[in-house]
This record gives sequence, structure tokens and C-alpha cells, in this order.
Amino acid sequence: MKAGPRYHVKPRRHREGRTDYRRRLRLLKSRKTRIVVRKSLKNINVQFVEYSPDGDKIITSTVSSELIKFNWKYSISTTPAAYLTGLLAGKKAKDKGIEEGILDIGRFRPTSGNKLFATLKGVVDAGIECPYDEKMIPTEERILGKHLNKNIALVAGEIKDKIIGGK
Repeated sequence: MKAGPRYHVKPRRHREGRTDYRRRLRLLKSRKTRIVVRKSLKNINVQFVEYSPDGDKIITSTVSSELIKFNWKYSISTTPAAYLTGLLAGKKAKDKGIEEGILDIGRFRPTSGNKLFATLKGVVDAGIECPYDEKMIPTEERILGKHLNKNIALVAGEIKDKIIGGK
């Protein structure tokens, strides 16, 4: 009879609640580039990541604070800022030759109208193919920021045109 502990210690990132390894495995089996979207209280980060056995390779990365270059004067943690960040990230990825991807929101719960899905809408509007459910995307009114301020909608439209048309 074999002696030893009868328990199995879970990986550190699982114990800390950082990584859901079952979801990660499903994403990796798709063999598509992952569109990794993470939000904090102040920023929204979008990365296009390819799997490699040696470690994931980040192809392009965008942070919502980059909107300041486009004269964004409002909060960079709002839904319109999330959309514009996704649009900018999608444009960068398109320039690098990425045509499709799959959304990776990590440990965040998928809620309809969430900022994470506003970011996904921006990526899709930039021309990247990504499967999603239309019910999860925020309304056009929220994406443009009409619920916050009338001026945000005007500025968001201008910045959208700058990003799509180039600088």
C-alpha cells in the first residue's frame, strides 16, 4: 500500500482566484488569437495574445489611457472609453495582420451591457471577426455616452472617425 497525502494542492493561480484553467483550456483549443480584455477601476486593457508552449506571446496591447492622444478629456473608465479602446486595439491588430480572435474576459462574469462587451464591440467594428451574442453588447446610446453627457457623444464620434480613418 502506498503511503502519502490524500489531497492535491491546486495550482497557485487557481488558489488565488486568478486563473480558471478549464476556461483557459477551452480557449486554447480553439487555436485562435485570444482577445484578452481586463478592466480596473481606472483603465481598460486589451491585448491580442497567441499561445506558445514557451509562454503566451502578446502581439499588440492597448490601454484606455492612450485615448488622451486623441484629445479624450473625459474619464477613461467609462463605456464610451471602453468602446474606443476596443476600436483602437482592433485597428492595431488589423495592421498586424490579425483577422479573427476569441474573447477572453478571464474571471469577470459576463453581464449584458458590460464595459467588456463594449470593448468587444469596438474590436468587431474595427474589422476583427469574433463570435459573440448580440444581447450582451450595450446599446448604441450607452456606447456613445449619451447617458453620461451630450458632449461625450460628439467627442466619441470624432475620435471614432480619427481611429478608423487613421491619424
